[in-house]
Amino acid sequence: MSDDPDIEIIKARKLKELKEKAAAIEKVKARQQQPVKSAREVVSAYLYDRGEEVLGLAYSQFPAQTEAIVSRIAELLQSGEITSRISGGELLALFRSVGLNVRVNTTIKVEDKGKLISFSDKLKQQNEE
Repeated sequence: MSDDPDIEIIKARKLKELKEKAAAIEKVKARQQQPVKSAREVVSAYLYDRGEEVLGLAYSQFPAQTEAIVSRIAELLQSGEITSRISGGELLALFRSVGLNVRVNTTIKVEDKGKLISFSDKLKQQNEE
């Protein structure tokens, strides 16, 4: 081996480049091995306050349209344009704003003698009295 410092510098530079390429290849392999989350899984991670319920109802009532909307929301979440969590009410408002009238089962409960009873039962009781 020669003791020429220029050759040693070139060898060190080449070795560094090879290590960087190897690290880049390892990163790509690691990304490929990670399971790719579906758009629904990505969006579900950001939902709260009955958001999962609204999403499930939307998929059951309008599957194709919901999939298109959810995939767009997932893109926005992954790109960082949406950073906050999404409530069930906000998701329902979004679906309704694009013309999907997602029907959500709602009940109104009132307190009667220390118990919560449905509003319709309360009205029936009052009519009977």
